[in-house]
Amino acid sequence: MNSRERIIAAINHKEPDRLPLDLGGFDFTGIHVSSLHMLEVALGLKKPSDPVKVIDIVQMLGEVDERLRQTLQIDVISLRGQRTYFGFKNEKWKPWVFFDGTPLLVPEKFNTVPDKEGNIYQYPQGDTSVPPCVKMPKDGFYFDDVDRQKPIDESSLKVEDQIEEIKLLTDEELLYYEKESKRLFEETNYAVVFPSGVSGTNLGDSFWISGWSLKDPKGIRNQEEWYISLITRKDFIKEVNAKMTEIGLENLKLFHQAVGERIQVIMISSCDFGAQNGLLYPKESYQELFKPFHKQVNDWIHKNTTWKTLIHSCGSVYDIIPDFIEAGFDILNPVQISAAKMEPERLKGEFGDKIVFWGGGVNTQTTFPFGTPQEVESEVKQNINIFSKGGGFVFNTVHDIQARVPLENILALFRAVSEARGIKVPGL
Repeated sequence: MNSRERIIAAINHKEPDRLPLDLGGFDFTGIHVSSLHMLEVALGLKKPSDPVKVIDIVQMLGEVDERLRQTLQIDVISLRGQRTYFGFKNEKWKPWVFFDGTPLLVPEKFNTVPDKEGNIYQYPQGDTSVPPCVKMPKDGFYFDDVDRQKPIDESSLKVEDQIEEIKLLTDEELLYYEKESKRLFEETNYAVVFPSGVSGTNLGDSFWISGWSLKDPKGIRNQEEWYISLITRKDFIKEVNAKMTEIGLENLKLFHQAVGERIQVIMISSCDFGAQNGLLYPKESYQELFKPFHKQVNDWIHKNTTWKTLIHSCGSVYDIIPDFIEAGFDILNPVQISAAKMEPERLKGEFGDKIVFWGGGVNTQTTFPFGTPQEVESEVKQNINIFSKGGGFVFNTVHDIQARVPLENILALFRAVSEARGIKVPGL
């Protein structure tokens, strides 16, 4: 099998010729720039002075380029959008050095002037004349949300304010997706995934709630206030989700006209519904406020395309996995095996024939950053044995490979994966 055939088999619950592997396909299956640079230098793919391109400037994820993709024999490639979460384009790349010394390439409007404490900021649309939307503390590794919530007047809450940034795809965007999807599909044998999804389907996700691309966001833009609203403002949330879904369905039609069947997987939701020990809010809230709209989207996709749909939710979501399945999701990520009731044996045994597990390869909270290389290898092999039986599994860590994971553990992970796949990778 080639990579595309391998992924297609796995997401159709068939055993492929070998374990499918993703690294960098989605914004939650990637690798932090510092860890990526360290890995590529160790494998002889980069010199220490060679920069890493930043493809997600919130989480500071690095671009998995073709050399690394071929070296590790990764099976996935991304159809990425043109813009950052802050509304400016990924273009006119310039050099920048991370706090820890990692050489990077960042977009032109990536702001680099520190404040007096050494913190750095990002601004909506790159406009430094308005208040910043996120902040990276000095010597930090990621950007944190800056609260720009205005006082909330219940009588003046408007759906159109809440979803100001949710818009129909433009002709420029559609032409780009058409050309880029053709290039990826026709010039490579990788499975093509669409990591950002179309505007309007990603209900409740923190990356749009805060309105990072807006200079003057209105509505409920504080994360805590949003979660409170799921209990106290249910009618408003329903209206917001209904209008977003209406736009999302129209965007899906436009997007499908542009890319056809050249993608294999599309991300629909990356809203986190779980915490470490259980759901963030009662499952009835998911069933009432999200599930009907998710089902509309998944039903349209399954009726009109060959795509598989992915839901990303961290935490203990065991109690609503049956709802995800009923809502029509094909794939679950990141499969947080360290959370309550998310043991690999339980998940595979109860849901393995109904939903694909994309992730769950190693515990990124404890084993991966703090265990020994031997412990990493052992856990990876154990999870592969559990999840891969009968297909329905694509290997990835639980969420992104974070900063400051020991190089020896990263090498141990890919060594164990390569052994399970029956291949040899120089340098591991």
